[in-house]
Order: sequence, then structure tokens, then C-alpha cells
Amino acid sequence: MKKLRVLLLLALTSAFILTGCGAKEEETPVPDETVEEQPLEEIEETPAAEEEIVEDDQIPDGMARSPLTGEIEDESIAQQRPLAIMLPTDKAAQPQYGIGQAGVLYECMEEGDMSRQMAIIEDWQGIEKLGNVRSCRDYYVYWALEWDPILVHFGGPYYLADIISRPDVNNITGCAVNSTSSAPGCNAFYRTNDKPVPHNAYTSGANLVEQCNSLGYSLTHVNENYHEDHFLFAKKELNTLESDEDNFDATEISLKGAFPYTKSSLEYDAATGLYKKNLYESPQTDGATGEQLTFENVIIQFAYYEVRDAKGYLSFKCHDDTQDGYYITNGKAVHIRWGKKDDYSPTRYYYDDLTQVEFNPGKTYIAVVQNDRSVNINGTDYASSAQ
Repeated sequence: MKKLRVLLLLALTSAFILTGCGAKEEETPVPDETVEEQPLEEIEETPAAEEEIVEDDQIPDGMARSPLTGEIEDESIAQQRPLAIMLPTDKAAQPQYGIGQAGVLYECMEEGDMSRQMAIIEDWQGIEKLGNVRSCRDYYVYWALEWDPILVHFGGPYYLADIISRPDVNNITGCAVNSTSSAPGCNAFYRTNDKPVPHNAYTSGANLVEQCNSLGYSLTHVNENYHEDHFLFAKKELNTLESDEDNFDATEISLKGAFPYTKSSLEYDAATGLYKKNLYESPQTDGATGEQLTFENVIIQFAYYEVRDAKGYLSFKCHDDTQDGYYITNGKAVHIRWGKKDDYSPTRYYYDDLTQVEFNPGKTYIAVVQNDRSVNINGTDYASSAQ
């Protein structure tokens, strides 16, 4: 890949309203800047990225490539709507059950310097224990919509009310957001005695299926706006990033600058080619298996944000094409850009020469980082160049 370092990232050419429910009165325009590069939305319409996608005629009948991981799986699983389930990072809430089955795991800051996770789980109907489940924020929903999921959460602040009330958002929640909203599917949840409230609310695949059937939620993809080609996966050989002249070593990733309370981090295991996830400087594990979370792909996604109120609630600019980040795999990292056009458009990731990032088949961890914070990779701090 021939990379040209982009020094000035694009800005939207019109004022942008931060994506967030109940935030119309908080609209804050982002100043226009001089556009000096080809807009990402135009790049997405060109056929270059599509030409890199190779049709694999070796996939057996009845099997398909997973939209989440790019791995070969049963066709019925690929056609099934995934869960987008909210899981805490609080120390008292660990470990989480079922989190190890997430094909994509998001982590993003909430109020109070505490991060939260949203796990996108594809093969979920047979999972016996999921959670504990926590509340949602509206910006997670905009990322969730890319996957056409069943959203599973336990309430949330009033900023969430507008978007979860939309008919195109199928959510199951343990409690209502406010007096103007309902709690669809609340019977899916139960509490245990091993942890105090709010760290003890769980559900199961069977409970969620029952509630989906009761609420009339389709268990298979029916939304015509759903993009099953969410990521561009490498299909001929692994993407080692060695051909990128700007690659650098990335075996130790500290997110302490982004998530100071949890001190989230990842360590590269050269023997397996996987990144091992840590919380509180200890392995982050799945309570059902005891195994540490691992990922083939890591994305650092810097994002514009604002503080909404005195309580510290945040709003992130989810629809954007002005921000940057890093793609990390196989012990290497490269600088990237990202763009998302609307609610259902997948977030696309681009190298600096504006070709689309090829993800390696496997699980992906996405750290959405406030664009005035930094991350540390192999001892060096990296910040957004698009502030």
C-alpha cells in the first residue's frame, strides 16, 4: 500500500447536529474548514473498494461468511439478527457472561470517567446467561443500527428516549427510560444474589427469543438498509500491514489515557496472533468460560464529542468524516480515517491513501476515544490530528 499521510482531515461542509436523542436543544454547529482532500462519501461511491472483494466460490453449500468476523459459519447464523447488548466495565460487575462470544466489541466513555461496552453477538439464541446488563446511551444505538440488531439494555438517561421509541429500533429493556417510554421485553431479565444492584441483572438467549416473538421482532434480517458487507475482510492472505511504509510496532496498547478508571489495555500474543484484553490491569474474562477476551483486529477511533449537562452526560458525533484513528493487527499499527454517513451506513475505515482497510477474519475490538484524549502504543502517546 502506498500511504500519504493526511495532515488536514476533512470537515463537514455544513453545520452538524450531534447524533443523540432528546438533544435538539443542544445542537452545536462544527465550524467549516477548507476541504483539501476528496470527501469520504465520494470515495465510498467509487468502485475501488468493491473491486478488492473477491467472491469465494469455495464456501460450502449452506455456509456463509460472517458479517461480523468474516469467518465461515452456518448460513442461518449469518442471516440472524445479532444482539447489541450493553455490558458494564465496573470492577464490581466483572466478569461478564457471554461477552467472549461477541464478534465485535465497542468500548466508549460515559459520564464519570467510566467506560461501557456494547457487545455485538451473532450466535446468541442458545446462550444460557448474558450479562450483567446495564443501561444504554444514545450514541451506542447509532453504532448498533449498523448491524440491524436486537438492542438489549437496562434503561438509560432521558437522552435515550427519542431513539429507542423509533419503530425501526427493536429494543428489549429491563426498565423504562422515563415516564414517556415503555419497557418492552422487561420480563426477559432476572436478578441474582451474588452481586448487588445494579450489577446483577441478567438474561438468556431463550428469554430474549421469547420476548422477540411476543413483541413481533424479526429474528432474521429484514431491514433493506442493512449492509452485510460491513467490514472489508482479507480473503486471499492475512493483512500483516508490512507493505505499509508508515506501519509501526503495536504490541502493547494502553487505553489509560482514554479510559482512566478501567485502565483498559491490550497485549499482543505473537504465538496466536491475537490481542488479549485487560481491565484494571488484569485479564478481562468471560464468566461462562473463564477465558480472556481476544481479538484479531483493534480499532482506535477518535471521535468529536461534547458534554451535555452538569451531570457529565456525553454526546458523540457518530455521523462524521473528519476524524482519524489507528488500525492495529498482527503486532503492527497504521494511521487511518473513518466515515459514517447516516444511521444505517456502516462505519468505514480507510488508510491514508483512501483505500479501504482490510480487516483480518476474526473478532474486532473498537475503542471509541474522545478526540482530546490519547492512547499509548508501545510507549508512545498518540492523539487525534483532527481536533
